Amino acid sequence: MATSPLATSPLSVVHERIIRCERCRRLRDYCTAVAREKKRAHRDDEYWGRPVPGFGDPRARLFILGLAPAAHGANRTGRVFTGDGSGDFLMAALHAAGFANIPTSRHPEDGLALRDAYIAATVRCAPPDNKPTPDEIANCRIHLDAEWDALPRIRVVVPLGRIGFDACLALFARRGIQTRPKPAFAHGAKIQLTGAPLVICSYHPSRQNTNTGKLTPEMLASVFTAARDAIARGR
Repeated sequence: MATSPLATSPLSVVHERIIRCERCRRLRDYCTAVAREKKRAHRDDEYWGRPVPGFGDPRARLFILGLAPAAHGANRTGRVFTGDGSGDFLMAALHAAGFANIPTSRHPEDGLALRDAYIAATVRCAPPDNKPTPDEIANCRIHLDAEWDALPRIRVVVPLGRIGFDACLALFARRGIQTRPKPAFAHGAKIQLTGAPLVICSYHPSRQNTNTGKLTPEMLASVFTAARDAIARGR
């Protein structure tokens, strides 16, 4: 059987450290409890219940930064944006733009592969009510930094939601990039800071946003079409 490119990349070491992380007691206790108690619809599933590393192409030029694993999504499946409606909504847009080989994200053995794209989360453990604390976000910076440093070809970043956007700017600032005055977050906004990849903002594909029409399939597709075109132009 062929070896996955990811398994032989520096990301494999980073992923092992993420999976073993115990930095946030509240989050670890919550994820363990959810994995034990389960959701009725998934009562026969074996939950992952651990911190969730990023996923995708180790030679990616597109970096997608979300919020955190969903309690019964990635916390169950062990892969970001997998096993819930948000994952399918996101993957449909990535597939349409040529970044994913299939338009759904159901479980880690579903055959999904990302092309030239990598997805990470600001916080690697599912937080209660999808609301990590500032300290928990700060504790996870070490993992975001490590994954970023293992992805040397990034040219475009798509932060999903304001927390992902803020984490993206903080990541840039830690690398000496000037982020002040702070750019405004808006869906579809393109931000080019000196010495940084192009940022194209998007609302997060949460059910709250997709069910209310705040984020439509067309709106999300337009973001990844713009990302694809920017990469093709070499920015």
